[in-house]
Amino acid sequence: MKPTDKLDRIVLDARRAAERREQSYREQALKLYPWICGRCAREFTRANLRELTVHHRDHNHDNNPPDGSNWELLCLYCHDNEHQRRLEATGGGDGTTVSGNVATHSPFANLKDLLDGKGGK
Repeated sequence: MKPTDKLDRIVLDARRAAERREQSYREQALKLYPWICGRCAREFTRANLRELTVHHRDHNHDNNPPDGSNWELLCLYCHDNEHQRRLEATGGGDGTTVSGNVATHSPFANLKDLLDGKGGK
């Protein structure tokens, strides 16, 4: 077995487990709560139910109490907005902060010289 096959299998297994976990709490949340976005109050039917997501209030997708106390139903737009607001509140996602290492190497710094034949071999 090639190393990439093993990695592909691990990733596939992880995705399947996440989908099973999501389906489990999603189905529970849809049974517990009315099909209405908790932010914008948009109502959903079976025809557009796929646009209604389960948001974890504490942002921990493994915290799924059976009473649904960590969930709220949000439409796709409000759910994305909630996560964007959290990113901005923690200092990321607003485009003004840089996290991690900053690249200092410029691989094309002498490209013009090389193309003009000035760069020696």
